[in-house]
Amino acid sequence: MNSVSSSSSPAGAGTGLPEAPVQPRRRPGPDGRRGDVLTTRVGLQMSPDLSFDAWQRAGSQLAGVLDSSSWWLGDWLVYGKDHYADRYQIGIRAAGLKYQTLRNYAWVTRRFDMPRRRAALTFQHHAEVASLPFEKQDTWLDDAERKGWTTKQLRNAIKAVDDGALLKAARTDSARQLALPGGRIDWWRQAADHSGVDFDKWVLSTLDSAAGQILEHGESVPALSA
Repeated sequence: MNSVSSSSSPAGAGTGLPEAPVQPRRRPGPDGRRGDVLTTRVGLQMSPDLSFDAWQRAGSQLAGVLDSSSWWLGDWLVYGKDHYADRYQIGIRAAGLKYQTLRNYAWVTRRFDMPRRRAALTFQHHAEVASLPFEKQDTWLDDAERKGWTTKQLRNAIKAVDDGALLKAARTDSARQLALPGGRIDWWRQAADHSGVDFDKWVLSTLDSAAGQILEHGESVPALSA
């Protein structure tokens, strides 16, 4: 069986993590031909006689590695913050990684203990539901896994339910409305458009991020001025 060999650790490709060169292995394929795929920091090295089956398997393996690396990097940062609170950012800079990207990975990682992560779903599937209560996370992931949803289909299904709930609330809820300073919503819409994110999703993710900083890490968030 052909396999993807690597000249660096899986999470290190393109991240600045140190390489651990290995000697590529050449094994005969099912048809007797040899076909190796070797990953390097700057691309793939593929044997000229690589069979189609081996090429196809390599694509599946590479896709799995790329998705897994998000969990790996998230776990790596969580461990660093928990064990080296005064030094972990030095390690991030030394590895050549971007803190904002890692922080997003770590936030999703903290929301899902290892046993709750679905191997059949991507990291992005989990990110789509990370801001929801745990029981709703599991319900949506169950649906996505059972129905074979893409991340976009999962996002649209959640949005459809949320839109229905918002419409019902708008028709029946007589609770006090949140008073906002003039022009604040337009300002937020501009930020959402600039980020290329749906306005409602941008507001929710921004508020969730602020709440996470306060509740999980004790970081302060500047108060809005009128």
